[in-house]
Amino acid sequence: MENMIVKYLKTYPKKTIPLSELEDLWTGKESYEDFAFVIESLVDKEILKPVKAHGVNGKSIPLYNTYRIIKTNLRKSINSQIQYFSIKFNPHIHLDIYFSLDEKEWYKDLPYIEKIHFYLKENGLPDDYATTPERSFQLVGDEKWIDEKGGKKLLERIELWDKLKITTNPDPLMLAVNPLRFKKDSHIHLVVENKAPFYALMEHIKETNFTSLIYGGGWKIASNIYRLPNQLGLDDKLHRIYYFGDIDAEGISIWYFLYEKYKIELALPFYKALLKKDYSIGKKTQQKNKKAIQKFKSYFDKELYIIDKLVQNNGYIPQEGLKQEELANVWRNSIWMFP
Repeated sequence: MENMIVKYLKTYPKKTIPLSELEDLWTGKESYEDFAFVIESLVDKEILKPVKAHGVNGKSIPLYNTYRIIKTNLRKSINSQIQYFSIKFNPHIHLDIYFSLDEKEWYKDLPYIEKIHFYLKENGLPDDYATTPERSFQLVGDEKWIDEKGGKKLLERIELWDKLKITTNPDPLMLAVNPLRFKKDSHIHLVVENKAPFYALMEHIKETNFTSLIYGGGWKIASNIYRLPNQLGLDDKLHRIYYFGDIDAEGISIWYFLYEKYKIELALPFYKALLKKDYSIGKKTQQKNKKAIQKFKSYFDKELYIIDKLVQNNGYIPQEGLKQEELANVWRNSIWMFP
């Protein structure tokens, strides 16, 4: 009962509360003596202070008809918790603002602050700039957290936003084009995550029906792929974009972000060829997006066993697992759908 009353007092808008309102919280399952004991306990803890001028209720265990709520003492436990985490967390995380915020904000933010602490403990402050989806994924394992789920506000609260080198002005797309396709009404494009396969495929683009080959640069592609039709001067045409990245937790998350936001599709022939290669172990620190992995797996059948083993063992297969001629053969000889 005490916890219920304390919870009620925390949201009560006035400085004093009549005993009758506290009695309304009394369910009847407990005796009056139990109720009186709780009220007196809150007085002993200096959470409630009797207004003696208003008199008592005249019962066997007299209680005062009105009590003053000592709001500062209501926060003693949460303030102690904030103080504890201020010492425990990485020194770049500042929690002072939570002493003045509603405690529900503290409990809502705490799980994310803990993830940020572990990121900083493992990696320190970043040396290089990153897009918001990339940094968001690194910090809390959710690429949408900063832009769409209040992450920026939290990072500003704990005075980290300006220290995380998050760029809001991404570079233009780096791409190679197939001028033979520019007069067509519909276009297909291939995004590759890493620079080596980009250069390996670039010289073969005229042997394909693709209009462009785009270097994704990891998470950078999440912030600038929308510029593709404009950079090509093909705003009025139909476009379908395929994505080919590393087979690991982060590579799959990058694709899933692009899929959800822009309906960018998996370049399945490349992935199926890559899954025939042996995977390596070592990506233990990568965050895993379970929804992304499940969606990725839904495109495969015979390869599901190896994907499950790879994910379970923190494995990865980089794009570089396919040699230049293998990449070119997949690109030239596979069936690709136009929009």
